[in-house]
Amino acid sequence: MTSSNDARSTAATPYQAAGSLRGRTILMSGGSRGIGLAIATRAAQDGANIVLMAKTGQPHAKLAGTVFSAAEQVEAAGGHALAIVGDVRSDEDVAGAVAAAVERFGGIDIVLNNASAIDLSTTDDVDMKRYDLMQDINVRGTFLLSKLSLPALRKSAHAHILTLSPPLNLDPHWAGRHLAYTMAKYGMSLTTLGLAEELKADGINVNSLWPCTLIDTAAIRNMPGGQEIVQAARGPQIMADAAHAVLTGGNLAGAGAPSGNFYTDEQVLRAAGVTDFRPYSLGAAEDRLVPDIFL
Repeated sequence: MTSSNDARSTAATPYQAAGSLRGRTILMSGGSRGIGLAIATRAAQDGANIVLMAKTGQPHAKLAGTVFSAAEQVEAAGGHALAIVGDVRSDEDVAGAVAAAVERFGGIDIVLNNASAIDLSTTDDVDMKRYDLMQDINVRGTFLLSKLSLPALRKSAHAHILTLSPPLNLDPHWAGRHLAYTMAKYGMSLTTLGLAEELKADGINVNSLWPCTLIDTAAIRNMPGGQEIVQAARGPQIMADAAHAVLTGGNLAGAGAPSGNFYTDEQVLRAAGVTDFRPYSLGAAEDRLVPDIFL
């Protein structure tokens, strides 16, 4: 079943693509819903191959969508999908997903590190199981999926690793607000920083992408007060369009070197010619949108 949130992700937007992902194979962690599904669906409109590895194989009581319903949406949008029930924390599951992507589509062009866990508790209040979960999914999962995909990426003419993580902002404010989550997200960003440098000679671009405003996702809606907060958010399609622009390299001249960037959605889309961001909003005026964290 498609949620109203996912339905909005296919609405018309002001972004005019300058490139295409047709024929390219994307291996994504997560993607059953929200931002990941929006990115996958946008790529599918070009005719891309999408391999979705996510834990949700059966309907969840609080979360709409499964990896199989996401694959159906990808196919309906014009892409080719492979749904894999797997845990990004598992070496065996990730290795299996990489092998399945290569076997089904002949290789991997793009790795998209989308899976992430969130807990904004202070140090006193955070449960260590949640701490470990964030470290395992966010940091280890990003590192592992990227690492095991490298042999396939080195064979691609369009190799790219894109991670949904924030710019490395060492303002103590963010560490002081939610240290456990900040460390986990910055660990993802350090992976971008390090791999971009390490893989220069291999021709593999490595970048991060982060939203300027709050994005309407199930994770936010399920937080205390989340149903009210998301009314001042943007829909996930803004991140889908921004990811598409980064991955196609379209209209990004002057926006930085092709690798090692910590892009924001607005930065990328402005470089792509978008001047009116109102269509991405869920109804709130631009000056009433809630800024995202870490910026």
